Amino acid sequence: MKMENYSTPRLLEAVTPSRIMSRESWKIFQIMAEFVAGFERLSQIQPSVSMFGSSRMMPGHPYYALTEQIARMLSDSGFTVISGGGPGLMEAANRGAFAGKSPSVGLNIHLPHEQIANEFQDITLSFQHFFARKVMFVKYAKAYVVMPGGFGTLDELVEALTLIQTGKSVRMPIILVHKPFWVGLVDWFKQTLIAQGMISPEDLELFKVVDEPQEVLDAIFRFYERSGFEPSEEEEEIKLNL
Repeated sequence: MKMENYSTPRLLEAVTPSRIMSRESWKIFQIMAEFVAGFERLSQIQPSVSMFGSSRMMPGHPYYALTEQIARMLSDSGFTVISGGGPGLMEAANRGAFAGKSPSVGLNIHLPHEQIANEFQDITLSFQHFFARKVMFVKYAKAYVVMPGGFGTLDELVEALTLIQTGKSVRMPIILVHKPFWVGLVDWFKQTLIAQGMISPEDLELFKVVDEPQEVLDAIFRFYERSGFEPSEEEEEIKLNL
């Protein structure tokens, strides 16, 4: 019986290395453009707070109202609010900030089922690449406020925890809002990750779980009451090399 040679996929035979390299090289310029646009637009909006939450919770849901209230309070307290720019709790965050005294920023992402930017934004940026967008969320944030959400929200949360735990980002308040939603995850951290030695008990100090909007503001101001919001030279260097 004649054996077919599968060592070289037939589909790839038509794609020359030079063509692949050409496409990859042009992709670098697209990535650079996203970073440059983000740095230019966001570097002047300090201090800012990045807010995350489900895109599926529409107006009328208690989480939407809670997110909007927190964002409005942050905005009136002098914080630019940065969200993912889409619907649901991202819209609620932008909506609350838009009604307040400080800028409302949306970092929109192009998805196969296209995400439409919400209308409550003073500054709108669009990204093709999740990793470039994620850098913008953390690079200029003085705090993370994490509302109930799905995989995307958890992704941003764990990304921030990892960056801070490993020293690749400066320490900042990470605030999880609505204890009933987060208690299961926190228990899993304790009963599985700590119990099996995968994280340290002190890693639980990297975040705080609260219920009330005022607790969010109190946690942020309490964190910075000694150091202030201006970064030190060491913190500037860490942010530069994020």
